[in-house]
Amino acid sequence: MDVFSIVMRETTLPDLERQAANEAGASLPMDEETFRAFYDRTARPVWAYLSKITGDSQLADDLLQEAYYRFYRARTVYEDESHRRNSLFRIATNLAHDSGRRRRRGRDVALPEDDADPKDLPVDAGTADRAAARTDIRRAMARLKPSQREMLWLAYAQGSSHEEIAEVLGLTRGSVKALLFRARRKLADMLRGGSK
Repeated sequence: MDVFSIVMRETTLPDLERQAANEAGASLPMDEETFRAFYDRTARPVWAYLSKITGDSQLADDLLQEAYYRFYRARTVYEDESHRRNSLFRIATNLAHDSGRRRRRGRDVALPEDDADPKDLPVDAGTADRAAARTDIRRAMARLKPSQREMLWLAYAQGSSHEEIAEVLGLTRGSVKALLFRARRKLADMLRGGSK
């Protein structure tokens, strides 16, 4: 069952509440169709963001479900699509931070996964170089502070503007620019072999 089905099954807006809101001229929270369309547009990037900042795809699945549940339950009226998207990323970021604090108290030990047979893996001239580059970036990203990883991911993987990053992370636009510059420089130094 997908997140959308779980959220919609658990939350309904009674007809009387809907009628009262219409009579009062108030804006209603998203209806089912609007929520489904929003979910379809944003679920993949939010999951990728959560997966990257937590380093755990299974945890990202759980946090994604919780983020959409909290987003929908908030019943907030948003100015536009960008405001709605930034609010969702803010919820996801807060959930990831909370999860990180809980995990630091007691770490789980992952069991080794079954590796694929090396003979079945496609190999060409650049495979080893690409794998080494990905490994270097992963290691360097893992050494960054969580806030730096989040900022770099939002800026370069999600294509978020400084204003959007500021809203998601609860910072000012000016500080995002400076912090993003420092995070980029630190990542570059680590990739060059520096120890900063």
